[in-house]
Amino acid sequence: MSKIAFIFPGQGAQYAGMGKDFYDTYSEAKAVYQLASEVSGLDMEALCFTENDKLNITEYTQIAMLATEIAILKVLESKGVKADVTAGLSLGEYGALAAADVMTLKDIFYLIRKRGIYMQEAYPVGGAMSAVLGLESEKILEVCNTVSSQTGGIVSIANYNCPGQIVITGEEKAVAAAAEALQAAGAKKCVPLKVSGPFHSALLGDAGKKLRAELDKVEVNQPKIPYVCNVTAEFISDNQNIRTLLEQQVSSSVCWQQSVEKMIADGVDVFIEIGPGRTLSGFMRKINKEVKCVNIDKLADLDKVLEGLGC
Repeated sequence: MSKIAFIFPGQGAQYAGMGKDFYDTYSEAKAVYQLASEVSGLDMEALCFTENDKLNITEYTQIAMLATEIAILKVLESKGVKADVTAGLSLGEYGALAAADVMTLKDIFYLIRKRGIYMQEAYPVGGAMSAVLGLESEKILEVCNTVSSQTGGIVSIANYNCPGQIVITGEEKAVAAAAEALQAAGAKKCVPLKVSGPFHSALLGDAGKKLRAELDKVEVNQPKIPYVCNVTAEFISDNQNIRTLLEQQVSSSVCWQQSVEKMIADGVDVFIEIGPGRTLSGFMRKINKEVKCVNIDKLADLDKVLEGLGC
């Protein structure tokens, strides 16, 4: 019997038209977008399904991605597919919270809308992120610490994505200096990312504090299934520290590779990536080729996955 994990991607995979075939076909999906519109005061159909200037701006990207992920999740659940565990990368962790039934969807959409706004406002100019390819994480951490101490600037690891791909984040000048030093230290390449802030860095500490005030307003339930959190890469099976971990997640490194390895060590052998793109499936090929990883972005993907699972 397979052990299944539902996994949810973060920002960067969004595109105009994402989720529309699910919206048009399934009432479960349509209801999710309508709820997201109601909670946020945004026209989610226009935001997700039409070409527009807002989709790549963090405060809009986050709720658009999450609405699409949860819409697909609800359709998958309606087909009788259940996860044994779940996890998500950055904003995708809120998809995992939905899969684990930790909060109501109304509260999850409320929080992700606030999270996107607070992250956008926290450091509007002067931040940067860069993907470092082909260098070990220990060396990257060492270089970031050295650059920070020498320049007084902030640069740190944002994401442990997979072997050979680590993302650094921080102040623009410090990130540029670190990228130069990392290439001198043997990195194959440092690729600047098109982002609107220094996400998952200490510069977003205030955004985390503001989010915590919102988290304190909502009910947080015991997870129905365990989820692996970004901050610790550990299973969360009770609700004691969830608010604190979600506050920390805004300014902490995302331990994605470690989270996946944790799930595999626990016996997960089928991963279903739910949401736009194939980012996490790509990471999986570099983390562990032995496990099965499929993605559901479009209706045709859903049919293939259901067939593969014998549903």
